[in-house]
Amino acid sequence: MFFLFNFKSTVLLWFLVLASCGNPTRKIGTIPENMVSAKAKDSILKPVTAANRTALYLPLLKDKDIGMVANQTSVIFKNSEYEIQGADPEIKKEINYTHSVDSLLSLGIRIKKVFAPEHGFRGKADAGEKIKDGTDIKTGLPIISLYGKNRKPTQDQLTNLDVVLFDIQDVGVRFYTYIATLQLVMEACAEKRIPIIVLDRPNPNAHYVDGPTMETEHTGFLGMTEIPLVYGMTIGEYAQMINEEGWLKNSYKADLTIIPLKNWTYSTEYSLPIRPSPNLPNDIAINLYPSLGLFEGTTINAGRGTEFQFQRYGASFLDSTAYTFSYVPKPNFGSKHPKEEDKTCYGQNLSEIPKMNTVSLEWIIDAYQNCTDKTRFFNTKGFTKHAGTEKLQKQIEAGLSETEIKQTWQKDLEGFKKVRAKYLRYHNP
Repeated sequence: MFFLFNFKSTVLLWFLVLASCGNPTRKIGTIPENMVSAKAKDSILKPVTAANRTALYLPLLKDKDIGMVANQTSVIFKNSEYEIQGADPEIKKEINYTHSVDSLLSLGIRIKKVFAPEHGFRGKADAGEKIKDGTDIKTGLPIISLYGKNRKPTQDQLTNLDVVLFDIQDVGVRFYTYIATLQLVMEACAEKRIPIIVLDRPNPNAHYVDGPTMETEHTGFLGMTEIPLVYGMTIGEYAQMINEEGWLKNSYKADLTIIPLKNWTYSTEYSLPIRPSPNLPNDIAINLYPSLGLFEGTTINAGRGTEFQFQRYGASFLDSTAYTFSYVPKPNFGSKHPKEEDKTCYGQNLSEIPKMNTVSLEWIIDAYQNCTDKTRFFNTKGFTKHAGTEKLQKQIEAGLSETEIKQTWQKDLEGFKKVRAKYLRYHNP
């Protein structure tokens, strides 16, 4: 296992940029001036995802049979070492990319099969919807679901593979299931003695650590290890932590390689250009997800069935006199049957909330206090799985304040931060 730094192959990288961009006049590390409006020049950052650092990992894939864990976020950007940021539509429309699977196949890398996580290979399935095995229409590759019959690759499914390549965008929240998929894939690879390579990507919620810590008795696919709700690490760093802390079953250790990011730190603003899942449509939703995601374990709608998923909450049985905002959830992309479908929901619109650097309990406490029938508020089993503890529900029901509840988290958070510090790689210069 190692974190791969300072490996250079200028000729290979230049070849790949030419192949993916189709523009032999574009220099590495530059964007043509005509792509950049004056308004957006100050919004351009230079974080480079590991997928774009092809010179670091192509030699590790050459002449090998590859299994790839991928979804719609597994892309290689065509803008050389730049990924364009900012809200300027003139710039946003210029973001071009190719799927990593397509790019690697075009370069002669022998990808033999794709393993798909929750939401599927193309990322269109609802949350919790089972994914079936199939064949990718574009490439003809077999697609093996890790959110259907099995969530861990079987030993048969790994047969005849030399390497597994993992490339999925995470959002840094424990109950977001991609890190559970990562852990199970690592475990399967360790059992089969197959190396695994993780292509690192920025975590848009890496700027803080907060929330209740998962308790051992409640671990599962919404939280496999005893970590806080928001853990402040990239998926590559977290993979290293899994491996080194002995979190794989039977004390297995994976043959793990992390391909690192470039030009990114925990405070770097990074706007995801592709939805990481159907109901996280923008930066606001991703930032609010740790807080509003707790509603997934209740009967309250958190914006599914609208165009403002995880940017609002409400229900028909919240006190209508307490709110000035209402909406009606309808079936849509990513939510075929949203909670409170076709009902007028009373609640709050949070789409203009400033960027959060903490988990907020304000809104779930507010909704509980204004629920006209509190016996129907919690789906106790589901809420415990999301919170990672039974304590949070009991604290809310008992009327504890947010400050009082958060105080009970602090000892666990401090202990986790000490362990986490060993695996952080992207410090400010």
